[in-house]
Amino acid sequence: MSSILFVSHGSPMLAIDDSPAHHFLQQLGRTLARPSAILVVSAHWERPGAFGVATGSHPETIHDFSGFPRALESIVWPAPGAADLAQECLGVLQKAGIPAVGDERRGYDHGVWVPLSLMFPAADIPVCQVSLLRGAGMDVHYTMGEALRKVLRDDVLVVCSGSMTHNLYEAMGKTEAAAEASWSREFADWMGNALQEGRVNDLLDYRIRAPWGRRNHPSAEHIAPLFVALGMAGRAFSAQSLFRGSVHGVIAMDCWELQAKPA
Repeated sequence: MSSILFVSHGSPMLAIDDSPAHHFLQQLGRTLARPSAILVVSAHWERPGAFGVATGSHPETIHDFSGFPRALESIVWPAPGAADLAQECLGVLQKAGIPAVGDERRGYDHGVWVPLSLMFPAADIPVCQVSLLRGAGMDVHYTMGEALRKVLRDDVLVVCSGSMTHNLYEAMGKTEAAAEASWSREFADWMGNALQEGRVNDLLDYRIRAPWGRRNHPSAEHIAPLFVALGMAGRAFSAQSLFRGSVHGVIAMDCWELQAKPA
């Protein structure tokens, strides 16, 4: 069975903070079988009009944030691009009638390099990044994931990087160790139960069916990677909770593994 990870990356501080989520990702990287390539979808790359596929051989490390310690600005994670996997992704998306374009210049945003630098600090595994589609619904991202299911194989690790909850406005002013808000945990646990029960239709309609759906995701880009993961897993999948926690009271750092069951 192929494994697909949904990883909550929180803020860029995850890369350097001595936090439970930081140590979890370090340990996760040590326990995973070494992949030949990594396919990653990040909340921080949204393209208008068509999905993007990064095709460059040596993507740069993008520091797409401000107001954080200088130590973050000095981090470089120089993993090579995965050219063959990128072309395969482009091909299956276009064959499925899903608009997709290659992008040679796209680098690794912090939704990519922050979690992957903890999991694979040697930066020696080729990476292919696929974008989100700006303004598209979760059904569109699910359909894109369904098309990408054709690239699944045991030696390719899929990492969909977002956040189980992501309301930055309500996180402002709270310390990293602030007590978790009940409305944030209630949403995260509802999503987790729906994953374990395979309730794909409920998940696709999370903004209405889940408690506090709109409050936890005023915009959808940080939950959209989960729906790419769901599409790749297919309707018959198993879900396992890998990590449960939060930062700043309202940012759930939950991580899940989905396993696509063979047909």
